[in-house]
Amino acid sequence: MAQEGALPFFLFLLFFSSICDCHPPSVAVNRAVSNQTKRVLDIAAEVAGYADVAKKIINLAVYGAAQNRSYTRLADFTDTIGNRVSGSHNLELAIKYMYTAMTEDGLDVHLEPVKIPHWVRGEESAEIIEPRVKSLAILGLGSSVGTPPEGIKAEVLVVKSFEELKRRAKEAVGRIVVFNQPFVSYSETVAYRAYGASEAAKVGAVATLIRSITPFSINSPHTGWQDYQDGVRRIPTACITVEDAELMWRMAQRGQKTVVRLTMGAKTLPDADSFNTVAEIKGWQHPEQVVLLSGHLDSWDVGQGAMDDGGGAMISWEALSLIKDLGLRPRRTLRTVLWSAEEQGGVGAQQYFNLHKVNLSNFDIVMESDLGTFAPVGLQFAGSDAARKVMEEVVKLLAPINTTKLEAHGEGTDIWPWMQAGVPGASLHVADSRYFWFHHSEGDTITVQDPQEMDLCSALWAVVAFVVADLQDMLPR
Repeated sequence: MAQEGALPFFLFLLFFSSICDCHPPSVAVNRAVSNQTKRVLDIAAEVAGYADVAKKIINLAVYGAAQNRSYTRLADFTDTIGNRVSGSHNLELAIKYMYTAMTEDGLDVHLEPVKIPHWVRGEESAEIIEPRVKSLAILGLGSSVGTPPEGIKAEVLVVKSFEELKRRAKEAVGRIVVFNQPFVSYSETVAYRAYGASEAAKVGAVATLIRSITPFSINSPHTGWQDYQDGVRRIPTACITVEDAELMWRMAQRGQKTVVRLTMGAKTLPDADSFNTVAEIKGWQHPEQVVLLSGHLDSWDVGQGAMDDGGGAMISWEALSLIKDLGLRPRRTLRTVLWSAEEQGGVGAQQYFNLHKVNLSNFDIVMESDLGTFAPVGLQFAGSDAARKVMEEVVKLLAPINTTKLEAHGEGTDIWPWMQAGVPGASLHVADSRYFWFHHSEGDTITVQDPQEMDLCSALWAVVAFVVADLQDMLPR
């Protein structure tokens, strides 16, 4: 019976295929590939249409009336305000300064309230008192508790790793643990700054002194945030210089008993009221859709916070200035956000995300510059494959300044929540080999910045932001 019905059914299929738009699978696949290729070509053509606009932005930033402007703004700002740790009066002054400056620049500026940590360093000192007397340069770590007023005097135990600390746990009781870990990379080595105090407290230590997280030192300590673990006794913790960490390690290798006196007046106050600072150029067609540029306004309480992250804040302002000065207005809103309390773990940015995530679908891309504003190398990007194809075309517009590289892994503490939620993210990649020389130290001043390099960073930031904000469609998720 099945064979008898097969021929009529086959004839039916032939008839049906002749009157409908049906194709074998291979034809359908070819058509899909063809459509995809057409979309890519259409995007490439649309982006290429911005070549003249990109050149105008670059010329204004690098060779025109805006030349050196972002550097001058940064110098004026950091010389006037100085460093700006979370919760400090200086951070309040910095927010008022930037609100006024960006308003006078003709941008639409407003402040959004946030609650931020308020840790105070207080007076601090350390010295070796055995086998000889030597002053130690230290910087207490953010969130550290203080010592008793008379300080802590104890013999040190010098280790090079958490594993060595565990092996020698019995020796750590009642001692100040000195971590002399080698610098491998910031992302790997920073664990000693972040968790050293709690790991040492678990084995009975009374304080920790941690080799600064830097590949280069001129006897300069570097500070930063540290995290106490819940349920673990909180002990004072500070960073010391590479030179002093190695000195005490050599003493230990010789079998010399080394005693240190540590005094720290650190304390944590109630959270402070503060603001994220927001400046905008409203989009002409889709003002509800947003391309977000950012840097953080807070810094540590040493140096000037020029590199980390005054430069990122300034180029995020400068990008809007360049676009405004050229009389450009994109389809979507360009929004610059200067975050508060990034150094404490992106506190202000997390509150911004919590407030605005209801409009998640309207955020086209989030961008952050927080690894210095040295000579730009390229753009780091995180997003879908389809979005990456668009961005590959966008960075081609940066050929005049030789920064056409699109790299993987957009990053940034402040934009991380958005990227985790699926919003495309981008970060500025610069020639940052010297960044951790000055990071979180007294060396982070305007002196480490270069006007021409900041011009190039501003040009890149402005071109990418404007073009993405003005494309016909948002970046595909």
